[in-house]
Amino acid sequence: MSSLQLQAINGKSQLLVRTPFPNKKCVRKPFILRPQAVSSKTQRIMESVSVSGEVGGAGGAYSYQALKRLDQLWSNICSPQQVVQEPQQVVSTIPSLFTSSDLADKAEGSYDVIVCGGTLGIFIATALCARGLRVAIVERNVLKGREQEWNISRKELLELVEVGVLEEDDIERVTSAKFNPVFAKLINRCGFERKGEIWVNNILNLGVSPARLIEIVKKRFISLGGVVFEGLSVSSISVYDDAAILKLSGDKILSSRLIIDAMGNFSPIVKQIRRGRKPDGVCLVVGTCARGFENNSLSDVIFSSSTVKKVGDSKAQYFWEAFPAGSGPLDRTTYMFTYVEPQPGSPKLEELLEEYWDLMPEYQGVSLDNLEILRVIYGIFPTYRESPLPAAFSRVLQFGDASGIQSPVSFGGFGSLTRHLGRLSAGIHEAISGDYLDSYNLSLLNPYMPNLSASWLFQRAMSAKQQSEDVPEDFINELLYANFSCMQRLGDPVLRPFLQDVVQFGPLSKTLGLVMLTRPQILPSIFKQVGIPVLLDWSRHFVMLGYYTLLATFADPIVRPFLNTLPSKTSFRWKRHLEAWKYGSGLDYKL
Repeated sequence: MSSLQLQAINGKSQLLVRTPFPNKKCVRKPFILRPQAVSSKTQRIMESVSVSGEVGGAGGAYSYQALKRLDQLWSNICSPQQVVQEPQQVVSTIPSLFTSSDLADKAEGSYDVIVCGGTLGIFIATALCARGLRVAIVERNVLKGREQEWNISRKELLELVEVGVLEEDDIERVTSAKFNPVFAKLINRCGFERKGEIWVNNILNLGVSPARLIEIVKKRFISLGGVVFEGLSVSSISVYDDAAILKLSGDKILSSRLIIDAMGNFSPIVKQIRRGRKPDGVCLVVGTCARGFENNSLSDVIFSSSTVKKVGDSKAQYFWEAFPAGSGPLDRTTYMFTYVEPQPGSPKLEELLEEYWDLMPEYQGVSLDNLEILRVIYGIFPTYRESPLPAAFSRVLQFGDASGIQSPVSFGGFGSLTRHLGRLSAGIHEAISGDYLDSYNLSLLNPYMPNLSASWLFQRAMSAKQQSEDVPEDFINELLYANFSCMQRLGDPVLRPFLQDVVQFGPLSKTLGLVMLTRPQILPSIFKQVGIPVLLDWSRHFVMLGYYTLLATFADPIVRPFLNTLPSKTSFRWKRHLEAWKYGSGLDYKL
């Protein structure tokens, strides 16, 4: 007969089996009682929510497994790199003619443009198709939009109409929510905890269904002669003197005069160009779409927490956005986001979600138990100082999030896409027509923009420093409230462009001047928060912002009448310079 005894061995509970016959040689291995891992609240909530199939693009996945995959990717970015690993070489240059190569007979189709990545790529593809080009899209998933809405204004949607991507009647079809429609003007809040509120109108006041929008644009694209290849991923791109050859999974080969990389923030081509370098900053976003909000009329463009929070081994300043959702009258989308530098100890998305479950009920004035979680939202949005990304290869051009054209304080590229779509579609069409497809001429389509570079100071100022004993806990909230209050005093011409990620020299100069006059006590904390080197670097872009404003205002009217008299290639380049001045100074924005 054996006896059982529970004994602690090396700090672990182990069940030992003792035999009453000590002289008998009977060796039994101890049975170790291993405690089961306790699942996080995030895991329990996400596994209880029914999710549909994943789609392409940022925020297109909602499952817990997809969250863990993205957190692993984020951990790899944050980990210290002892040896920089060379990324996969997707693009290669072959200095010969494709028509003379052995692959010439294997190409299954020839196009003017092939767009890789369909979620945002469908918009540039349709705009180019509307101009008469032969265009194809390659999408590794099924080409469709996510269920979660994009927030935008009607003015920005009208820019899709202007380039032939949508009909004006389509705007109502794709709009799933209008915020505060009971007011004559649709009102949104900018809130600053324990400081005050500022009210704005017609900013991010529409919820657009990506599923409906992309379905409508996809049908228009096909009706214009466009071709869609779904369920295929990019294997390699070979750039010849006369064509770019795209090899896809399944050994499919396509030929094109130009390839547009619209594969997003983690495009393999972008990784190759940036040589695996870490991003300079990252916006981490988590949130939910939930049902059960009785008072569902308020929408927040931004709500800033009053203090920096401790998350694991790191610190984070939380910002919020909240909008009514189009899925039902009691449904609301709530985002919590923070800006961080990728380094060991940076918070993971799951850690942020654990914070979210505790903080969101207080922010929204509800109990989590009274809400039905429809979906959990999360994303990583890396940004680089050297953006937009110039073309590194002939016949290959980055577009959308892959190009880095979005503001470093934004966590979505749809608004910047609509702003630049007309400029880019016209420029690409002209480059195709004139065969200006070398890397130099293509880089003119993604030029240096000082207003985008100047936005870097804002992201750095809104990022919680890990060693910031000399900076007050409520500094970021105080700084934002000071800036927004000054912009409100200066009026819509100053406040509205900034809220739509457009930085202009005049409004920025006025705001900074008023802040220094009315809140001079905040200046020392600014220097401590962002650092002298960052301020000096920002000053260079601020001066260039003024210079571009001067050029766009006074030089453009002088140069533009002579464009049609110049040789075609020279005219192409000067048009791009004029666009860089205009968009790089933010003077393309109209109230």
